[in-house]
Amino acid sequence: MSKKIHVTDTILRDAHQSLLATRMRTEDMLPICDKLDKVGYWSLEVWGGATFDACVRFLKEDPWERLRKLRNALPNTRLQMLLRGQNLLGYRHYSDDVVKAFVAKAAVNGIDVFRIFDAMNDVRNLRVAIEAVKAAGKHAQGTIAYTVSPVHTIDAFVAQAKQMEAMGCDSIAIKDMAGLLTPFATGELVRALKAEQSLPVFIHSHDTAGLAAMCQLKAVENGADHIDTAISSFAWGTSHPGTESMVAALKGSEFDTGLDLELLQEIGLYFYAVRKKYHQFESEFTSVDTRVQVNQVPGGMISNLANQLKEQGALNRMNEVLAEIPRVREDLGFPPLVTPTSQIVGTQAFFNVLAGERYKTITNEVKLYLQGGYGKAPGVVSEQLRRQAIGSEEVIDVRPADLLKPEMAKLRADIGALARCEEDVLTFAMFPDIGRKFLEEREAGTLTPEALLPIPEAGAVAAHGGEGVPTEFVIDVHGETYRVDITGVGVKAEGKRHFYLSIDGMPEEVVFEPLNEFVGGGGGSKRKQASAPGHVSTNMPGNIVDVLVKEGDMVKAGQAVLITEAMKMETEVQAAIAGKVVAIHVAKGDRVTPGEILIEIEG
Repeated sequence: MSKKIHVTDTILRDAHQSLLATRMRTEDMLPICDKLDKVGYWSLEVWGGATFDACVRFLKEDPWERLRKLRNALPNTRLQMLLRGQNLLGYRHYSDDVVKAFVAKAAVNGIDVFRIFDAMNDVRNLRVAIEAVKAAGKHAQGTIAYTVSPVHTIDAFVAQAKQMEAMGCDSIAIKDMAGLLTPFATGELVRALKAEQSLPVFIHSHDTAGLAAMCQLKAVENGADHIDTAISSFAWGTSHPGTESMVAALKGSEFDTGLDLELLQEIGLYFYAVRKKYHQFESEFTSVDTRVQVNQVPGGMISNLANQLKEQGALNRMNEVLAEIPRVREDLGFPPLVTPTSQIVGTQAFFNVLAGERYKTITNEVKLYLQGGYGKAPGVVSEQLRRQAIGSEEVIDVRPADLLKPEMAKLRADIGALARCEEDVLTFAMFPDIGRKFLEEREAGTLTPEALLPIPEAGAVAAHGGEGVPTEFVIDVHGETYRVDITGVGVKAEGKRHFYLSIDGMPEEVVFEPLNEFVGGGGGSKRKQASAPGHVSTNMPGNIVDVLVKEGDMVKAGQAVLITEAMKMETEVQAAIAGKVVAIHVAKGDRVTPGEILIEIEG
């Protein structure tokens, strides 16, 4: 008896998130949508995960507008998104009214299938999102975040699936975000799921260890109904098995997908050209690496760690960080390593290695995790670490969102007239700082995508130095070439300098503000290096989230005076001595590097 296998293609979301830091722009998706829509996919994954963040933070695109455009361009195909349960698309738990509002708007704007997971596999954090999806009349897919540990057994995963079925889910997905599945373990898990519950089973596995195609074949043989793939030009490595390869592998068998291989090949050639445009975002850590079977770190997290270590001049310590990650994970009770827990564990391991002392600095997210702020840990956490992190504070044993008050009214008031619609309020809710900045720039008409600007091409610099004679540059941005003429330089004021230029004939004004200056220090003097106990500095590069003191304040030794952010994780920076704050050299939003004097304290 034949059984058609359904296919979800990840090309418009997870494939480029895994390989190109989520940088593919909508303009490179729309031209191929007509062909994608004719393939006959069960669904296309187009939204969620890091795409929302990347759109707002880097690409300066409205993610809601992207979704609407894709909905219009793909009228015959289900559109799918990845939703982090009560975390939605951010890095904290949101109140229930925000979850309901977000799901409702995502459904109205075009999402048909919601793949809902929780980083702790705590099903309490899935309930409200599942209910909201069902209220919108859409497909709710309950998701198992697959991992390997002493507490993650087949019986535990089956129990989770049965709970999600009872909550009203329409299907079950096995989400193997790091590529930990092995073929025979896959077969055993799928066979157990099919025997113990009645919902269709999806298999989503990254090919980090080079095993994903074999895992999918074993899954299909043991009853899986759906597989996730990626068009070949964005497949393999930390992405997924190639769509064309899996279609060819199953063709003519009882599991034939029925998809047109020639049409898929045309689409593959299109994306082969597109990928070249984003070469600067390729990571050297996106190829096959069986070390993931030990450290369990998803490919995107590895590339993030590599960038942080490179900034520290410590890339040679990557193996130490990868070795520390499993130890931190065990201390935290074996959470699956998926957003946000992958960042929580990875960043803490990074601190432990660079400080030369385990848990000398503990991130705010680790403290919140140990307090129960993300849900129930899968295993037993280190009580010694918990006492070190939160002291005698009470541990949360209820669903974390039960403690949150409704937020939507306050969010609407806080963002005010910058929000033209409810979707804008939700953008602000997901990422308050960058969301507000995005909406402000949209209002001012100054939205410009972040780009890595290379050194001017040889021969591209024209005559320069005479009054009124522009300096010309030819610059490639996302594979497109622009001619930039610098036509004038304004007087430097408040540490900023205005440059007047034209881009392809269009006049522009750009303000450059040098990094690493004293706020209010005048004259562009750079921050000095810390040399005394009263000099507050940080031991890793990042951004200032908040300054907790002001000049003249008296502080105690160990008191938090700053909050910094790196790798999307926040850390308190404490005073080493007691005394008076005599100088503050940073403000919220400043970029800082290790060893600089950020605050001065006199004992």
